[in-house]
Amino acid sequence: MVTHRGFGSGLPVTLVGHGLGATPGEARLPTSGLPGTKVVVTLPSHGDAPDAPDDYWDYRRIAADLGGVARETGATRAIGVSLTAGALLALLAGEPDAFERVVLLLPAVLDEPRPALSLDDAVRAGGGPPDHQVRRRAAFTRLHGALDRLPGRVAVPDRAVLARVTAPVLVIGATEDPLHPEDVAKQVAAAFPNGRLGLVPSWSTHRGDVRRWLADFLAG
Repeated sequence: MVTHRGFGSGLPVTLVGHGLGATPGEARLPTSGLPGTKVVVTLPSHGDAPDAPDDYWDYRRIAADLGGVARETGATRAIGVSLTAGALLALLAGEPDAFERVVLLLPAVLDEPRPALSLDDAVRAGGGPPDHQVRRRAAFTRLHGALDRLPGRVAVPDRAVLARVTAPVLVIGATEDPLHPEDVAKQVAAAFPNGRLGLVPSWSTHRGDVRRWLADFLAG
């Protein structure tokens, strides 16, 4: 169901997943400055990928696709943003040794459902200038099914299952992002034996800090 494209070359191979409604340029943002090969996934109904079937929008379904790409490409590390952070949680719940290192950016859900999200809220959440807002609204026109189905669903049934993940996990949350509550990031980091937490006011205004954290963490 997903498509993917590689950037860079050599090892390590890092799987990179994007958030709901991300444009292709946004999907590549977390890869900036990282060594090796970055495998950037495009979910259905995003970019030039085919439209998703009605029953696609479930964290475990997306997790299965991410796991398939990781096995195909030999990815040993993974970065997930928002929606795909939740999908990576679902993947790790079933395959605790799937990756050597994991970064979860702006997780929005753990084992408690998130509230419903309107189209206008989803578009405005990314911020940016008017032309960017126009692109985001166009992207979300293909995603009404996701906005209807994802609220009420959880990434894992019980956070306790993540205690089996021994790999280092870096969780980066935001203190001023209503769609990605700070408390969720804290809970996600605490669920892992080797979880680490970093907080910024906003991903959109502190991308430089986040990139440095990612580079330092993934270099370990």
